Amino acid sequence: MKHLILLLISVITSISFAQEKEELLALKKANNYVYEGNQLVEEDFVSAEMAYRKALSNEPTSVAGVYNLGNSYYESGNYEEALYRHQQAIKNTTSKSEKHKAFHNIGNILMKNKKCKEAVEAFKNALRNNPKDDETRYNLSLAKICAEEQKDQNKDDKENKDDNKDQENKDNKDKEGEDKEDKNDKGEEDKKEGDDEKDKDGEPKDEKDKKEDKGAGDKDEKKEQQKPKPQPGQLSPQQIKSLLEAMNNQEQKVQEKMNAEKQKGVKVKTEKDW
Repeated sequence: MKHLILLLISVITSISFAQEKEELLALKKANNYVYEGNQLVEEDFVSAEMAYRKALSNEPTSVAGVYNLGNSYYESGNYEEALYRHQQAIKNTTSKSEKHKAFHNIGNILMKNKKCKEAVEAFKNALRNNPKDDETRYNLSLAKICAEEQKDQNKDDKENKDDNKDQENKDNKDKEGEDKEDKNDKGEEDKKEGDDEKDKDGEPKDEKDKKEDKGAGDKDEKKEQQKPKPQPGQLSPQQIKSLLEAMNNQEQKVQEKMNAEKQKGVKVKTEKDW
């Protein structure tokens, strides 16, 4: 039994030693790839990125590989990927020195993305891990100034937006007032036209004209009715006047004829032509 236990211990030790050896070999390869990437990053970013990825493939928790890959992305302007890699480096390390560097770089990335308020927090975290870094402290002061400027800008933008909204509401109210005034003016004009068509008694002019015409017709008709109408078998005044004129003319002619006969000595009989 004792020999069996010793054998198991020997096997476990051998396995542990083999695993440790394998891990050390992977770490060595990862470090070699990191070194290779560091040599290439200045001249050939694509090759350097590939070297850093090989380092992570051999040792996924390699802080140096992740950190340097993040730096290479930062230099190439890929700030989103750089931010992700430095956040990954922070998760993979317990070293304050490494956390300080990662937080410092995260602050720089956030400043590039105009996220000054978030950058302030990143630089504060960097100083918590290394309070003596003057460069981080300087970047923190710049981030604070930037954050205040953005705060004031956002306040001004909000005020301008509110002013524009108030002006828009005022313009809409003024427009509604103008439309209402136009409608009132139109109503007054219609009312005035209607009043012009009515007389003082409030009666429509057309109706009054009709009544006046009708009244005039009634008066003419009444006047005609008041004139004496000739009865059957009687002469009208005009006929009598004409007849008298004819008689006078006839009498004048007869008188002239008689005077002529007297002058001749002949006696004539006159007759009335009635």
